[in-house]
Order: sequence, then structure tokens, then C-alpha cells
Amino acid sequence: MLKRLQFKSVGMKLFMIFFTAVLLLTSVLGWVALSVSRSIVLEQVSEATAGQLAQAADKVDFLFSQYEGISKQLAVDTLLREDLVIVSDPAVSIVNKTAAEARIRERLNGAVQMDSKLQGVRLVSLDLSTSTSYSSVGSSGTTSSEAIQAKMEHIVKANGQVVWFPTEIKGFMANETKASISMGRLLKNLNFPRATYVLVIDVKERAIGDMLSNIQIGESGSIRMVTAEGRIVHDPDAQLLMSQSDLELPQQDEAEQGAFYTDQDEMVVVEAMSTAPWVLAGYAPTDDFLQAADKLLWVTLAVIAAAIGIALLLGWFMMRHVGKPLNDMCLLMEQGEQGNLQVRTSFPQRQDEIGRLGLSFNRMMEQISGLANQTRASAVQVLATAEELADVSRSTSQTAGEIAAAMEQVAQGAGSLSQQAENENALAEHIGVQMGRVTQSHEVMQEAADQVLQVAGQGSRHMHHLVEKTEEIHQVNQQMVQRAEQLKDKASSIHKILELMNEIAKQTNILSMNATIEAARAGAAGKGFMVVADEIRELADSSKRSIHTVAGMTREIQEGVQHTVETLNRSAPLFDEQLQSVGEAQERFHNVQKQMDHFLVEIQGSTHSIQELLDAQQELTGSIASAASIVQESSAATEEVASMASQQHKVSERLVGLSGQLEQLSEQLKESLVKFRT
Repeated sequence: MLKRLQFKSVGMKLFMIFFTAVLLLTSVLGWVALSVSRSIVLEQVSEATAGQLAQAADKVDFLFSQYEGISKQLAVDTLLREDLVIVSDPAVSIVNKTAAEARIRERLNGAVQMDSKLQGVRLVSLDLSTSTSYSSVGSSGTTSSEAIQAKMEHIVKANGQVVWFPTEIKGFMANETKASISMGRLLKNLNFPRATYVLVIDVKERAIGDMLSNIQIGESGSIRMVTAEGRIVHDPDAQLLMSQSDLELPQQDEAEQGAFYTDQDEMVVVEAMSTAPWVLAGYAPTDDFLQAADKLLWVTLAVIAAAIGIALLLGWFMMRHVGKPLNDMCLLMEQGEQGNLQVRTSFPQRQDEIGRLGLSFNRMMEQISGLANQTRASAVQVLATAEELADVSRSTSQTAGEIAAAMEQVAQGAGSLSQQAENENALAEHIGVQMGRVTQSHEVMQEAADQVLQVAGQGSRHMHHLVEKTEEIHQVNQQMVQRAEQLKDKASSIHKILELMNEIAKQTNILSMNATIEAARAGAAGKGFMVVADEIRELADSSKRSIHTVAGMTREIQEGVQHTVETLNRSAPLFDEQLQSVGEAQERFHNVQKQMDHFLVEIQGSTHSIQELLDAQQELTGSIASAASIVQESSAATEEVASMASQQHKVSERLVGLSGQLEQLSEQLKESLVKFRT
């Protein structure tokens, strides 16, 4: 009981809610106020620092612009340009050249003496020769190292524009004793290119520090001048000059100026310069600016402590005026649960919700007491009624049981009759299935017979066509034999003609020989005749050769024809035998076709008979199915009546059970009302 009161009671819950709510609200408001104040302080400090840094950048830009103005004045100084031409012209006398050099050094010394921030001014020749270069008092001579040559090339490529170089510990020429920031400009002379020089102005690095010394960022902050590559141009710590800056400055494509904060809790304010491609970066730890804001933290903690005290008082008040009455109410309810209906609350005189709750509780307990008395009286009447209902239910249940037993016997008989009808129907269906299979077999046989008949008809037609073709081949063979005989006779005739032509050629040859002899006798007068005789002899020889060739070909043709005739004579009996075999096959195909026609007629008759038998079987099956359905309907009706009787019996039994339960409940109600004290 005590544990529940301490940890699970409504008063404890209200106490925890008020305590937690006040504590959280105070803590959140304090944290928000602290965060807002810190952000406001940082914003104001960054704006103030940005303004200071902008003024410092303007000062440095103004200083650099002055030196750019000095370089521009020297670039347009006519007397200086003339003196540079004089010292660069080898035709000028030494006296004039010495005077010009003195004037040049005087101008450079005058520029340095007028401004204490300048460390030196130089006019450097493009070949970095010491003899042709000039510098003010306090400046060292020129050097020609690779670094110096690279700087000179950078100035020359600028083509007359100002080029600023970051701080060098040993100056522009790397041979000084003090750090300086250098500016270079090309002084061109288009009329006399040999008089082109590079103007170099060295500014003391500490001059930048003097200008920025009066600017303080926080307690430990500082200002640094940095190039775009992160190289330190100026820093209060001289040892950091020319080293890589550790500040994480934004890239040029992201932002050129503004305030941001690093991962090391440092505020960095960046201001871009307009003269040189560098930026001024002021940085300081954020703790330097948030010391005043941190005082608000102690105020917040004090407020939280006060809020805790107030929350404890509110929680105790809620537990006293809300939790305790509710706990008393719970105790009274538990006593009422145990059967004590005489319990009453002692705080109905309160005018709040708890007082109303106590008053309602008292009224409820009075009504429950009256209801318990009334229920006790009703329970006695219910008990008597339940006893009468139990007697009637027992009698009804016994009668329903007898009716259900009789209906079950009737249902069993109907079920047996329905089972026999179903068996007969199944047998008829089995006969129908077998008849259907026989019908399908006859149909298959009929289709096979039709196919065989078609194949036999096709075979008969093919055999008839084969007989016709064989007869045609036989006739063609006989014609070929006849034509071969004729060709053989003609070849013999050609051979005779060739023999005659051979004789003619021999006679012609003899005639040509006689003509040659006669032409030889005639001498000169017979030369023409001798030529003719030679030609005739050659023609006769040629004819003789041709006749021999044709004779050979004729003999080959005659031999081929003779071989063909012999082959045809040998194949003629084979064609006769083939023709006889084809005729016999045609006759057999004709007999098969006749037999298949007769077999097909028999199959069609058998199929018709089976179809009539199948129709009769279907009528029988329908009759049996009708009888079976009637029996099934009768059986179903009987089973339904039996089921209804069985259900009535069950209802009667249930009614008896309910009567018994009602009787038991009446007894229990009577017993339960005994424990209530009204």
C-alpha cells in the first residue's frame, strides 16, 4: 500500500509532472536565452570587427595606392626618362652619363626620404646588371638568381601594370637585412627600348604592423594579411612571415570577405584588398567575446534552482490537496469491494471536483445498498420460478428424446433405399461408360478403315499411273532402238561417202603431180601452172587429212550407236518384266480396296447398333436417376425431421441445463447478498 502510494499514486504522478515540466521549461528557456545571447554577441562582434577590418584594409589600400601613384609619377617623369636614355646610350660621353646617374639616384633618394615607410627604391635593368641598375640609399645591389629572374619576368609580362610581391624576409633581391613588401612596374620606352627599366619599390613590413597595431580583436585576437595561396604577408609574429597560414580561409569562388567560424571555435573576419590580390584576416577565439554572455549561464542555473524549489512546493501542494483525497477514496472503494456498503467519505463539504466526487460516492453507496436489499428479495422469487421451470423442462426433454429416436429409425430405412438406388445408378453409368468406349473404338476403326481405303485408292491410282509411264518408257526405248539402227545405217552411208572422197583426194593428188611434171617440162612458161599444181596438191593433202579425221569420228559414232543398241536390247526384257510386276501390284491394290469397302460397311452397321443400345442405356440411367432423386428427397426430408426432433431434444436438454443454472445462480445470488451489510 505504501509503495503504491509513493510511486504509483496520482499525487506522485502530479508531483513528477509539475516538477519535470517546470524543470524542463526553465532549462529550455535558459538554454535558448543563452544561445540567443551568444549568437547576438557573436553577430555584433563580427559586425564590429568587420567594420574595423574594412577601415584597416582601406588604410593599407590607401598606402599602397600612394606607392602606385609614386610609381606612376616616375613612369611619366620626362626628365627621368631622358636620364635613362642618356645612361643607356653608349654614344653619350662619360661626363653626361655620370651627371644623369647622379640625377637618377637623387630622385630615388628623394622618394625614400619623403616617406619613412619606404625601405628603398630601385631602377633595375632587364639584364639585372649591377652597373646599369640604380637604387636609393640603404638599398643593396641587384642579384641575378632564378627567383629574381622569375619576378622580373612577372613584372615584364604585366606590361606596365603594378605587380605586388608578398613579404620577403631578405627583401626583393634576397640580400637585405629587413623584411619588406615589394611593388614592381615596367617603365617602357618605345622610342629607345634600351632605356626600358623595372621600377621596384620596397615597403617596410613593420609599416603595415604600425598601421594595424591600434586594432584589437578580442583579448587574444590578431590581424593577418594573407595571399590567395595562403602565404602570410603580415603577422604580428615576424617568424610566421612567408609561411603557410593555418587559417582555413574560404576559396575565392566561395567568398572574398565576411565573417565565419572555424572548427577550432575561432571567429575569422576576412576583408579583401582592392590594390593587392591579398586579404586581411582578423581572427580570435570565440571565448574572448562570450565571457559576458557566459555570465548568463550562472543566472540560468540560479533560475533553475529556484524553479526546482517552486516545483517541489507545487508538487507537495498537489499531493496534499489532490493525491490524499484520491487515496482515501481508493481505500473506501476497496472496502466497498469487500462488501461493506456502509462506508462514506469525509470531505463532501469541499466545493471543488474532489468534493463533488465524495458526495457522488456517498449517494452511489446508498443506492447500491437499496439495490442489494431489493435484489435479495427478488432472488428468492427467482429461485422458486427456476425450480418449476426445471420440472417442466425435464418432462419436455423426455418426450423430445422419444420422438427423435423414432425419426432416426425412419431416416435409416430411407437411407438404405437411397443407397441401393445410388448403386443401381452407378452400375448403369458404368455400362454407359463401357458402351461409350466401344463406340469410340468403332469410330477409331472406321477412321482407320477410311484412311486405309484412301491409301489403297491412292496406291491404285499411283500404280495405274506407273503402268502408263512404264509403257511410255517401253515405247520410247523401242523408238530409241529404231533410231539407233537408222543412225547406224546412216553412219555406214557416211563411211562409204568418205571412202569415195578419199579416192577423189588420191586422184587429185596424182593429177597435181602430173601437172607439176608438165609445168617443169614447160620451163618458164609453166611456172604459173606449177603454183596452181602445188596448191591443188596441198588442198588434196588437207582434204585427205580431214577425211581421215571425219572417218575416225564416224567410226566412234558408229561404235557408240552399236553399244547403245546393244544396251537398249538388253534393257527391253527388264522393262517388260517391270511392266508385268506393276500390273500385278495394281490388281492387288484393287482387290484390297474392294475388301476395305466391304469392311467399312460392316463397321458402319455395328456402330449404328451400338448407338441404339447407348440411347436405350441413357433412358435407363435417367429413369434410375429420377427414382434415386425421389428417394434422396424422401430421405432428406426424413433426416430433416429427425434433425429437427434431435434439435428439439437438445433444446429441451439445454432448457433443463439453463433451469439448473438459473437455480444455481439464484442460490449464488442469495449467498452473495448475504455478505452485504446494508
